[in-house]
Amino acid sequence: MATFITALDPGPGPGPLLAVKDLIDVAGVATTAGSRVVARSAAPAGHDAPCLAGARAAGARLVGKANLYELAFGASGVNEWYGTPVNPLDAGLVPGGSSSGSAVAVAEGAADVAYGSDTGGSIRVPSAFCGTVGLKTTFGRVPVAGVWPLAPSLDTVGPMGRDVAAVVLGMALLEPGFTPAPAPPPLVARLRPAGPDGLLAVDPVIDAAVDRALAAAGIEIAEVVVGDWEAAYGATTVILESEAAASNRALLDDRTCRAGLGATVRRRLEAGAAVEADRVAAARGFRGRWQETVAGLFGRAPVLALPTVPFFPPPLGEADGHRYTTFTNPFNLAGVPALSLPVPTTGPLPAGLQLVAPAGGEELLLATAAVIEAAVGPPR
Repeated sequence: MATFITALDPGPGPGPLLAVKDLIDVAGVATTAGSRVVARSAAPAGHDAPCLAGARAAGARLVGKANLYELAFGASGVNEWYGTPVNPLDAGLVPGGSSSGSAVAVAEGAADVAYGSDTGGSIRVPSAFCGTVGLKTTFGRVPVAGVWPLAPSLDTVGPMGRDVAAVVLGMALLEPGFTPAPAPPPLVARLRPAGPDGLLAVDPVIDAAVDRALAAAGIEIAEVVVGDWEAAYGATTVILESEAAASNRALLDDRTCRAGLGATVRRRLEAGAAVEADRVAAARGFRGRWQETVAGLFGRAPVLALPTVPFFPPPLGEADGHRYTTFTNPFNLAGVPALSLPVPTTGPLPAGLQLVAPAGGEELLLATAAVIEAAVGPPR
């Protein structure tokens, strides 16, 4: 079954059913990172990743290691080795990734909560494409020890669920005692990302759905155009790809392993390894300026809102060649939490509404998302 790389017997009990992305170590189970090359030599993990401690203490029942894009290094969600998790909204469309199996597991009811990872949008993109809710946590809030690294200065772990309540439960498993804020903010900044040539393109159906959802929730809106977006996207990409090559250097250096990687992943890792040091240094230098820019946005409003992905999921046969993370990866560069919430459109598919808060603002994000979800209705 393409949703899971390894299915587990959850056993009886009242605890919630939990799916874990197969980047995260589970005691006694091999971690494959969605790659046949990794799987060939992977031994069962000796112990759980620390991020599982709260779930174990709460009696969560693990249902499986969820499928993903190979090495988490892609956002379509397609996996040529283990099969591609089926988008629950339309089997002919990509499910989004890299946490594709985690999104599909909660969408189809195989799990109450799933853990995913997000380095450039890997929780939020599949949540948007599958009509579920996903939370990228503040960088450093959830430990990533025992999680196969992609880009260590950007990697995060976060919860995914069918609705906001499931993601609140997921945060409580990750961080016992977690509760949302008592109320959303009175004002939200509606972001319009822009580059040198003007506003970035967004499917008008998605843009309208985001605006309608915010209006339905009765939230006051401040319109904000954000320049330098393309520079932030580019800097994130340079850092991510160069760190991904370093994280997977052993696979690149071994000729057999390199040949066994998927062609797209291999090309991206090779390109990351070839990035000049001065480009990486420039990107890291821009990161500080971008963090200041984002901090200034929170001076306008405590929560930011924009589409998660500016287009609907493409057909499986057209999975490559899309900039899935244009609206997500700048927030990885900033290190702040961001959530994707499905909202209805005038068409057959929901849109992903992305909410963003300052570092440590997960409580406020979930309070805001709950109010919007109540106004527009639960996911279909």
